[in-house]
Amino acid sequence: MPQGPATRLAGLYPAKRLVASTQTQPSRPGDATRLSADRAGRHHHTRIVVTARNVRTSGMSEMTIAVLNAEDWRRYRDVRLSALKESPHSFTASFEDEAALDEQDWRDRMVRSLRFLAEQDQTPVGVVSLGRSEEDPSVGEIFGLYVTPHARNTGVSWSLVQSATDRAREQGLRQIYYWVGTENARAIAFAANFGFRPAGERRTTRVVDPEFGDQEVAMVLSLMADPGSVPNPTRGRVTPNGGPLR
Repeated sequence: MPQGPATRLAGLYPAKRLVASTQTQPSRPGDATRLSADRAGRHHHTRIVVTARNVRTSGMSEMTIAVLNAEDWRRYRDVRLSALKESPHSFTASFEDEAALDEQDWRDRMVRSLRFLAEQDQTPVGVVSLGRSEEDPSVGEIFGLYVTPHARNTGVSWSLVQSATDRAREQGLRQIYYWVGTENARAIAFAANFGFRPAGERRTTRVVDPEFGDQEVAMVLSLMADPGSVPNPTRGRVTPNGGPLR
């Protein structure tokens, strides 16, 4: 198991519908973000609507981020398996192992952590998960961040992480961990630009990435207000590379 205070994740999130706050600020300048409970939806998941610019086109496309529950297990399974097939070195699990899981396995996963699914034109374009530490319930971890190849460099990563950190703050968490490869400069720059800072912890990954090696560093984001802090001038700005590949 990974080491550090935010690595063993407890099943502390209920499977019931989670109501999003209407006070959340836009994730980036120029983004129009509004949060609403999708009461009419069959699965009653929280639905976050974000207007995000697609840098590969001249227009604007609406992106929705749904906070999934147990009834949405098929939606999560499909995008998770696609991620494992497309980027096998980015995850500790294998496509073959997870493809063999049954319905109850996937339902159990939906309860253990929150799953955020980004979609554009009703097509999944990204996913991220948020869990809590068993050792300290006020500490969370963002993990499993993945964006489909065609949607990279469009702000999907930023919007997913923003949605997860907003929810963590609503849930009363005081800090969030995010583990990235020590050689993955793009992911480290993305995390730093978002507000994460090195926590001084490292670990060996369970899967060696041919490009980024076998070491990860913990980045931590404080969710507590600090009246004496100096605002980060780059906060809210996407890095030139548009965030991590995964």
